[in-house]
Formats: sequence, C-alpha cells, structure tokens
Amino acid sequence: MSAVASPPVLKVQGLKKSYGAIQAVDGVSFEVRPGEIFGVIGPNGSGKTTMFNSVLGQISPDAGSIELNGESITGLSPLELNRRGVGRTFQTLQVFGKMSVRDNLLVAAQEHQGSLFSRLFAPGDSGLGGQADALIDLFRIRHVAEQPAGSLSYGQQKLVDIAMAFMSEPDLVLLDEPCAGVNPSLVGGISVLLKQLNRERRSSFVVIEHNMDFVMDLCHRILVMVEGRVLAIGTPDEIRANKQVLDAYLGN
Repeated sequence: MSAVASPPVLKVQGLKKSYGAIQAVDGVSFEVRPGEIFGVIGPNGSGKTTMFNSVLGQISPDAGSIELNGESITGLSPLELNRRGVGRTFQTLQVFGKMSVRDNLLVAAQEHQGSLFSRLFAPGDSGLGGQADALIDLFRIRHVAEQPAGSLSYGQQKLVDIAMAFMSEPDLVLLDEPCAGVNPSLVGGISVLLKQLNRERRSSFVVIEHNMDFVMDLCHRILVMVEGRVLAIGTPDEIRANKQVLDAYLGN
C-alpha cells in the first residue's frame, strides 16, 4: 500500500491582481513542497511584491486560491496567517530599536500567542525565554542579546529581523529581500544560516531576492516572473540554461 503524499506547504493557483488597467499579477500558479527553499526572481515591475503581499494577506487578490498545508487561506489577515504557521520578513527592518535583541524576539512570538489579556498574565517572558535563547545562539548574536537592537549594525539587525520570523515556529517563512542593504561579507553567512534552518527544522521558505548568486546558491527551485506572469519554474541549473529567462531577465 503506497504512502499518501503530503500536500504542498503552499499552493497558489490562478492568482490575479490588477490596479485599474494594469495587471500586476496575471494567473500565477506554483507550489512549495515540504522542506523546500523556493526562490522568486524577476525584473522590477514583474509583480513579485504584489504576488507576495497577496499570499501574505497584505492585499486582497482579485481571483485565485491560496492553500497552506492543504487548507484554504485565501483572504485571511496577516495575523491569522501568522497564527496558522506563516512567518515573514519585510524589505525594511521591523525591529524595535529601543528594545533589547532578546525582547524583540519575545515580542515577535507573543504576537503569535493568544489574546493581549492572556499575555498580560503569562510569565514575564511568556514562557518563551528558552526558545528565544536557542535562536540567539543559532544566529550567533549572544554577544549583543541584551543590547538595544537599534544600536547594532544594519547586518546584525537583519539577523535579528530574520530570527524574529522564526519565533512562532512557522511551517512556512516568506523572506522579502533578506540581503537588501547587507554588507556582501554577511550575505554568505545568511545563506549558510538559512540552509541550516532548512536542514535542521525542515523549514520551508519562499525567498524574493535580487542577488542572483544568493538565490542560485540557496534555492532548490526558482520561479521567474515577467510582466505579472510565470515565465519559468525550475532548478537553478534549469533556470541558468533557459534562453527565455536569459533574454528577459539576465540580459544575455
């Protein structure tokens, strides 16, 4: 008797979003498999961010369906998605500059847990201290854990921002340009860290990123968007060899 295959962690089918006469996302479909690092690339204006925000509940799609682990999440709010196991980072940092690094992680997880009333009567760290400390060690930021997050370098703040996305122990994390503004010397470290999280926690990622070397090194499969549509989906080697992608995006 054959085993039943697990559903995709994320399934997007026929997603559309327009602004007046502009079709920002035009029938985009793809799946993210359990334990997969899935990249999304494309030139500016290709619809990546609109697609990303539609999946995350930031904006409402005009058509299409979105499923998480086989259940519909179409139209759910970002908070409800977070409670169902979706973490995310933004292009711009979302850290609280005056709070310590450790407290930033605690606040990120507390948002995931219950109501404000229930959190008021929880232990001082809502019972999340051990989880925060484990991520602090994993991200190698123990030496700055009690410092105000705003006092750190941009690259260190980026690590804190990514760590915050994992405090809710998500099934799926969507990373919006994790390398943007980061010193090139740290980019390789972010890639190593994400690979470790993927390997040890079986975390699934969707990564939007302009750094082509980073995406090609990190991702198992890559989706290429052009003018709101899917141009290609494939492994890094398949994308590198795709003439349409080379012509439309890589400039060869």
